Amino acid sequence: MVIEGIVLGHKVSERGIEVDRAKIKVIEQLPPPTNLKALRSFLGHARFYRRFIKNFSFIARPLSNLLAKGTPFVFDDACLEAFHTLKKALVTAPIIQPLDWNAPFEIICDASDYAVGAVLGQSKDRKHHAISYASKTLTGPQLNYSTTEKELLAVVFAIDKFRSYLVGAKVIIYTDHAALKYLLTKKDAKPRLIRWVLLLQEFDIEIRDKKG
Repeated sequence: MVIEGIVLGHKVSERGIEVDRAKIKVIEQLPPPTNLKALRSFLGHARFYRRFIKNFSFIARPLSNLLAKGTPFVFDDACLEAFHTLKKALVTAPIIQPLDWNAPFEIICDASDYAVGAVLGQSKDRKHHAISYASKTLTGPQLNYSTTEKELLAVVFAIDKFRSYLVGAKVIIYTDHAALKYLLTKKDAKPRLIRWVLLLQEFDIEIRDKKG
């Protein structure tokens, strides 16, 4: 017998945690926003389930940009694509697997020109199972970081975002920039990078190449 229930807007059962399909059905039927109020409402609902959506911030960027002060409300093709992509991601959101506190946690990091993202998960039967997704758009000076710095920022962001899971646990981090492994032992790095490295040293971390 499967025991399940709705807790804080999530369906919880022995299978794991998933979105509340009743809420998702309502979101699925929403038309494209025609004003800021409707856009804020849609993004609010979508953000509630952002842990289920890979690269949420990157996908939502055209919509989020419309919320900036003084920006005219022009819902163009990029916004429409982002709107439909988010709705599809919510409808097809995966079931978050139950945790195994005796197994290592795995973080898969990624960085682009405008955003960083990460997937927290664990391996079971040689398959990676997602526990939570996290992402953020880059702002200000972060947009001018080098590729290596953005990759390291993605790692630091992930560690900070998932800290409550990772304290005292073995953590394997997958990233596609091999320079990170060198950077963690670099003696003449920028002060900002040194602070990041010191933060990472608080955890039991192993860096692996995502391509390998």
